[in-house]
Amino acid sequence: MSLSRRRFLQKGASAAAGLALLPAAATVSDASADFKKIAGPFQPNWDSLESYECPEWFRNAKFGIWAHWSAQCVPEQGDWYARGMYQEGSAQYEYHCKHYGHPSKFGFKDIDHIWKADKWEPEKLIELYKAAGARYFFALANHHDNFDCWDSTYQPWNSTRIGPMQNIVGRWASAARKSGLKFGVSVHASHAWNWFEVAQGADTKGPYKGVKYDGVMTLADGKGLWWQGLDPNVQLYAQNHKPGVFSWEFTAPGCVKPDSAYISKFYNRVIDLIDKYHPDVLYFDDTVLPIYPVSDVGLYIMAYYYNQSVKRDGKVNVVLNGKGLNDQQRKCMVEDHERGRTQGIEPNPWQTDTCIGDWHYLLSLYENHQYKTPYQVVRMLLDIVSKNGNLMLNIPLKGDGSPDPDEFLFLQGLTAWMQTNSAAIHDTRPWKIFGEGPGQPGSDSGHDTLTEKDFRFTTKGNTLYAAFFGWPTDRKLAIRSLASNAPGIVGDVRSVKLLGSTREVDYKRTPDGLMISLPQNPPCDYAWVLQIEGIDVARSQPEVPPAPPIAEMNGTITLTPTTAQLHGGLQVETRGVPDIGFWNSTTDFATWQAIVKNTGTWKVTAKVACPGGAPSITVTVGSQSVTAAVAKTADWDQYQTVECGSVTVADAGTTKIAVKPASGVDWQPINLAEVTLTHVG
Repeated sequence: MSLSRRRFLQKGASAAAGLALLPAAATVSDASADFKKIAGPFQPNWDSLESYECPEWFRNAKFGIWAHWSAQCVPEQGDWYARGMYQEGSAQYEYHCKHYGHPSKFGFKDIDHIWKADKWEPEKLIELYKAAGARYFFALANHHDNFDCWDSTYQPWNSTRIGPMQNIVGRWASAARKSGLKFGVSVHASHAWNWFEVAQGADTKGPYKGVKYDGVMTLADGKGLWWQGLDPNVQLYAQNHKPGVFSWEFTAPGCVKPDSAYISKFYNRVIDLIDKYHPDVLYFDDTVLPIYPVSDVGLYIMAYYYNQSVKRDGKVNVVLNGKGLNDQQRKCMVEDHERGRTQGIEPNPWQTDTCIGDWHYLLSLYENHQYKTPYQVVRMLLDIVSKNGNLMLNIPLKGDGSPDPDEFLFLQGLTAWMQTNSAAIHDTRPWKIFGEGPGQPGSDSGHDTLTEKDFRFTTKGNTLYAAFFGWPTDRKLAIRSLASNAPGIVGDVRSVKLLGSTREVDYKRTPDGLMISLPQNPPCDYAWVLQIEGIDVARSQPEVPPAPPIAEMNGTITLTPTTAQLHGGLQVETRGVPDIGFWNSTTDFATWQAIVKNTGTWKVTAKVACPGGAPSITVTVGSQSVTAAVAKTADWDQYQTVECGSVTVADAGTTKIAVKPASGVDWQPINLAEVTLTHVG
């Protein structure tokens, strides 16, 4: 997975800016004369692809389960093992040397070889996932380790010839469709070109100092060995080039950009996957599209994929996922928010992908019982669906293909909740507002502050569902948005039911809200759903007051991502410490409202991460602004405290605060975790 807790994502500039910075983008015609001519209504350009419409089945599904499973699960040491094992001194390197040998002698190609998948039972697993409420299932077609999990025509390093000696994607597809689930595949191999450059390295100290890792091994080196006839360097590690700077979008200075042969092979592999398995969803683990913006290969794949669907079904009935999209791109595909979610209802369907643990199986999370719980995931799901989103949840398998006991328990808990409450999830649409209440949905860890005062709304026809997140001790609830004097409400409540309960629910509509009296005992765990009839859902548009401004506390005002109003393509990322990310454009900015009690001088600081360069930000408080340079950081979650300067506030009261890219300077994307104002006199 790309955007893990250890991610190396090079966010780069916007798509348009990225293209402007490059002397020439690699095109499909540059890559190979064998690329298929695009025939059909969709052509490989954004204006043509903008006519895409998300199919109703995806909007109805709401929930999918993903098996992010490949040979990297064999060591049970978590995500990015195939890279980490070549990084001298890392925990994965140390584990590999201890358990398998030095990577000059036993490389990741050999992990592929010992992956046997001997306890994998896809039919039984799919039935478990379906019972837990999944309407679609995702298989990992390949990861950054460049190993294809199907009978790949263009990649001899695949699961039918090496390791399991099985068609992993084919068996998953058959099981999912037999069970009535839609089938998706995730493709991550576009990054192998520089993700695997570490496989060309060597130790800098110790007995193997200077001895090259196996990423440099060629066809000739395999003579008489198990991999005779295969070329690791060119075919698997894709390392027949000089190493450079790692860049997720291949745009960073010093990054060695993929050559035409690599781009051509990637295209052919994806088209092979589409033609053989006709996936209902195609997920790219890329910002926007694979190898974009240095190549337009992703546009050709998308146009081909959509046109093939039109050819089969008479319309586009498939979904393609990308990340960090601009407004036009969100019309061309379904945006995916890895380990994150939106702040409000999006006009276009979108998806969160997250995991109960790590992306590839990590044994220590099971041993320490550190997975997300059904309690956490149910609450995430309700928040996401209320905002026009879907949740794709990864439940990683062990290397042998089996879940561990905690994963079985997780599925049991989720199944029990879905059996009671799925009516509020499947086949629903957002209401005019996603919810009400003071609580915050929290980060990707699953922890939130939602209580019985918080509601999330979904609709189905003229039925309004209201989920709540705490069982009050007095069994009393108040839904303010349905008060008798609430503007914009058409119709009147004529019945209220609690899903899973046979007891009547007493209610009364008053100027203070729809007042609910709950039965003695809750019908399920985690969260509960009221089914409300009588309101004209389509014509009702309640007015909900904006979130209250942030009040000054003891001479300090702390501005956090979850309380910001975001403008442009910004997103709150919640994989660890919440931050504002995808700050790819100089037109993006964030604002807050704060109640300032103390006049005088205020010191302004910001917690920022920026591994891509050294931009400057401007913080405006009322009518005054300060600008500060941001130093380069080691990674996207390595925050620095930036001293921005001081401003003077002359009048107490509500004040607008904004953070923007500084004008007239080169911009590099940042992650903004916090802005703090401190009264100093």
